[in-house]
Amino acid sequence: MQLDEFVEKGLAKKIIETELQRYIDFLTNSYKENLEHCKLVLKSFPRWSIISGYYAMHDITKLFLAKKFQIKIDAKVHKTVIRIMEKIIEDKTLLKLLKIGYEEFTKMAADLVEARNQRQRAKYYTGSEFMKEKYKQEAEIFLNETVSLYIEKINSILK
Repeated sequence: MQLDEFVEKGLAKKIIETELQRYIDFLTNSYKENLEHCKLVLKSFPRWSIISGYYAMHDITKLFLAKKFQIKIDAKVHKTVIRIMEKIIEDKTLLKLLKIGYEEFTKMAADLVEARNQRQRAKYYTGSEFMKEKYKQEAEIFLNETVSLYIEKINSILK
């Protein structure tokens, strides 16, 4: 199995049978909640929508790994998930969507850190009307062309 190297390096571990269903239930709820949050805050807080959308993608990917391979990611979670998917998924479109999601997430997370470090939270949350509209458009495109498409593809693999 290609995943053994991740287990050996301590980046992932096998899920014990008694923990498996609880972990699957958690990830199922988590990805759905993140997706719902992504949609709910899209217009009012589009940056948070992008972050939530990515977490929906991330959690459904971990759900896929748990259901198909009974593994749980333990270290460097975001990058390890991507590296594992690169090894096991042949669908290049799916991988591209996951990488786009991760890039958008890191960009938004960096913006949050920068805003906090500069103590410009009010500017971050309000911003100009132009920036509000720009982020709203980005969030809508991200939801429709990346998040929803990715989740649909993963769900079809899980069936």
